[in-house]
Amino acid sequence: MEHTGRKAPRYSDDHVVPFGTALVRGPSMEPSLRDGDRLLVAYGRTPVEGSVLVARFPDGAIVVKRAADRRTTYSGRPAWWLLSDNPDAPNAMDSRHRGPVADADVIGVVVARLWPRPRLLRPSLDEGSR
Repeated sequence: MEHTGRKAPRYSDDHVVPFGTALVRGPSMEPSLRDGDRLLVAYGRTPVEGSVLVARFPDGAIVVKRAADRRTTYSGRPAWWLLSDNPDAPNAMDSRHRGPVADADVIGVVVARLWPRPRLLRPSLDEGSR
């Protein structure tokens, strides 16, 4: 997954850019998303269970994963348990390996695949693995 910033881009100190893009790398989100898919990401949107998120793992890796359920971090902060749709993919990493992702480390909610095969993405736990 490629994402250029650590936080949502800003026009100025007072205005956050509401949308950005991300690029899927690897097969961990198949069949929902594939390597090379370009995504539209809404910054500041509140995730719900089943949403596809762009998030930062504690080691700094930026990932695209599905929000499976609410948890807390080891320090007690609110967090999301993020899972791959294809957990058997080579090198698939998610919360089973890295633990819950704090709310502050959720960069945005994926709202659409822009290219190829454009479509809106709606929250779904049917496509994800639990």
